[in-house]
Amino acid sequence: MSDPTYRAQQWEQRYDPQIEDVNRLCDTLAESKPGSTVPYIDPIHDVDGCKIVSLFSNPGASLPSGFVSFENDDPSSIRMAGIYEAVGLRPDAFMPWNAHPWYLPEGKERALTMDQIADGVKPLLTFLQQVPRASALVAHGADAHKAARRLMKLENRAIAKRGFKIYEVRSPGERAFKGTPVNQELWLKEIQAAYTDAMGRAGIRARQSI
Repeated sequence: MSDPTYRAQQWEQRYDPQIEDVNRLCDTLAESKPGSTVPYIDPIHDVDGCKIVSLFSNPGASLPSGFVSFENDDPSSIRMAGIYEAVGLRPDAFMPWNAHPWYLPEGKERALTMDQIADGVKPLLTFLQQVPRASALVAHGADAHKAARRLMKLENRAIAKRGFKIYEVRSPGERAFKGTPVNQELWLKEIQAAYTDAMGRAGIRARQSI
């Protein structure tokens, strides 16, 4: 996303068929809160192919690219790109989302309040209805864990029919990964194991590294 040409290309494709429903939802969510903005989901993902959802906390105050994407250049995105590559998870087989999909006010990039988490549960459910083949959600960090638990308390029939499974793992953020190299490697392995298990349940074959 640091390449202006690539970023412009993704922007032009934000309403392409494979991602249109989700990004129209982003527009609707922004309109629901006057003055707010919701970043789009990178069109490298595919609503029909998505079988795993990566749930994070929030997009912060801004994303220079305008997209929730592992192609962004922040440390969390770079770490997630490495995790997806390590397990061989193709972009068309998963999709990211945020427990609180709206940008936060500047300087408020902390743990979400319970009200913010509650605000994001209905959009999360609506999002999951846009990716009907998804049967697993990997929740990264405490905010995502809380959102996923609230989601499951809704006992939505459509979600229950999928045999939906929640995996609670560490956030890929810098603060969550402060530790010795040995611990960092252990944490990465734990996250990779969750994705590997989710892929196995969903019948996703790992992409071979080039």
